Amino acid sequence: MDNNSGLKGIDFSPEINMARYLQKIRTYPLLSQDEEYNLAVKYKQTKDQELAKILVNSHLRLVVKVVSKYRGYGLSLAEMISEGNMGLLYAIEKFEPEKGFRFSTYALWWIKASIQKYILNSWSLVKIGTTAAQKKLFFNLKKIKNKLNLNDDRDLTSDVLNKIAKSLDVSVQEVKDMNTRLKAHDGSLNTIIDTSGDSDTEWMDFIADSKPNQEDVLAYNETLKYRKKLFSQALVVLNKREKDILYKRRLTEKAITLDDLSKFYGISKERVRQIELNSIKKIKKAVETTI
Repeated sequence: MDNNSGLKGIDFSPEINMARYLQKIRTYPLLSQDEEYNLAVKYKQTKDQELAKILVNSHLRLVVKVVSKYRGYGLSLAEMISEGNMGLLYAIEKFEPEKGFRFSTYALWWIKASIQKYILNSWSLVKIGTTAAQKKLFFNLKKIKNKLNLNDDRDLTSDVLNKIAKSLDVSVQEVKDMNTRLKAHDGSLNTIIDTSGDSDTEWMDFIADSKPNQEDVLAYNETLKYRKKLFSQALVVLNKREKDILYKRRLTEKAITLDDLSKFYGISKERVRQIELNSIKKIKKAVETTI
């Protein structure tokens, strides 16, 4: 179903005139349960876009009502209404009238899901709300704080943190982290913070690059190459058995067990361990002598 099918004449763009839009959707009649059912059955059978239009138009006020509960996130009401209307469209496609539920009850879930997804995606460049519990925390923390008259940016007390954590079934730390995120909305790295110079200064200009520079990379590679050379030269102080045990115990991705090596060489596990440690001491001494 096309995003605008059944909805011609309704402007969903963020630039819609809100007052005119609200006035217009009030003119659409609300449907009785029987009218909803009959329209939904006919639409499922025929996919007639005019039937979809009647169903959608009669529930546009429901979308606005849901959006009004998410006004505190600093996002465009027009865009949230647009997203909620998209959820309404998905609901029409998925609705199964024979199950006996009212369309408005079913559509409510899709409308909320679409709006919440938009809010989560818009609120932060860093993904949040990855679990059901975290999403519940995100969308209920502000509501709970309002009920407790905690409308400023002060830190939450221990008692309040414990109360919220218990009511939402999350940890106290998760409540702390989410409260911090809600207080400090993500900002753009391109935000101008100084215009006094020849060119505007952005936040990005003050972020240090943690990657090593070319000189550091070159020095590291040279050091690594030198250490490998010293190690290869030092190996000559070991006999064949010592080299083999050291290699199989320390220089392979999956170390061979002491038990397997003891059986292979016909010696005790303790003797294998001693040979391994002595081999390391010999190499260290050889390297120190070379340096």
